[in-house]
Amino acid sequence: MLMGDRLAVLGSPIAHSKSPALHLRAYRELGRAWSYDRLEMREDKLAAFLAGADDSWRGLSLTMPLKNAAFAASEIIDDDARLTGAVNTLRLDDGPLTGFNTDIDGIVRAVRAAGPESLESALVLGGGATAASAVAAAARLGAQHIDVAVRTPERAAHLMPLAETVNVDLEIRRFRTDPVDSRPDLVFSTLPGGTPAPEQYHPDMRAHALLFDAAYAPWPSALARAWHADGGRVVSGLAMLVHQALLQVRIFDSGSPRIPLADEERVLTAMRAAVDLPADGLA
Repeated sequence: MLMGDRLAVLGSPIAHSKSPALHLRAYRELGRAWSYDRLEMREDKLAAFLAGADDSWRGLSLTMPLKNAAFAASEIIDDDARLTGAVNTLRLDDGPLTGFNTDIDGIVRAVRAAGPESLESALVLGGGATAASAVAAAARLGAQHIDVAVRTPERAAHLMPLAETVNVDLEIRRFRTDPVDSRPDLVFSTLPGGTPAPEQYHPDMRAHALLFDAAYAPWPSALARAWHADGGRVVSGLAMLVHQALLQVRIFDSGSPRIPLADEERVLTAMRAAVDLPADGLA
């Protein structure tokens, strides 16, 4: 059975998503006559949508708040989705519904593009689905210790088994009221766009650590402005978005995130250009 040519990104809110610009540019470079739309979708509507999807559909990208619901709906999941309990990509064909997580390797690729090939320690702000991918990515980049700062530590407890699986020392703590004096190599913020960090960091920390802010709208974030003020390096969420989207295109093309696209560097360059992202991803 031939697969369809319809694709979309689902989430809520979704109007700001830049995924259509990225995917449509990639499809054009590949010579694929596929469509890619934005669809507003809440968690309680996803199962019915998937049950009603006909054979015109090829695949879906999932953003918040659908990653856990997409995991639950998947009949087959890849290793990274199993590791995090979150699915951000669904391939729809005439077989089992297959879920993938491209966020982990999307983060890894974005960090490496910014310079560091590896790191020893990281600080993750927030404890949701993106935080799980950030913890797994930091471990994949070589981190031995990761601090997770949240308002309610109990809500981040799900990260402890993940940390054990990826063999990294993890500490979950509340946001501090006194300035943080640690020196992680990477600070990964999963806070919603426009939300200021609930704690303060010393200028030497901001100058040392690479800030990876998962947000990209509005930009620059308050955290990014603070980092820039002290000469620190900042990667915006656009870099993660581009690199995880490239892996999604691989899935929609071949069924695997591990099989490179034809002339992939040209496709990646075109995707970066679609959102004005420099090659190193620094913002």
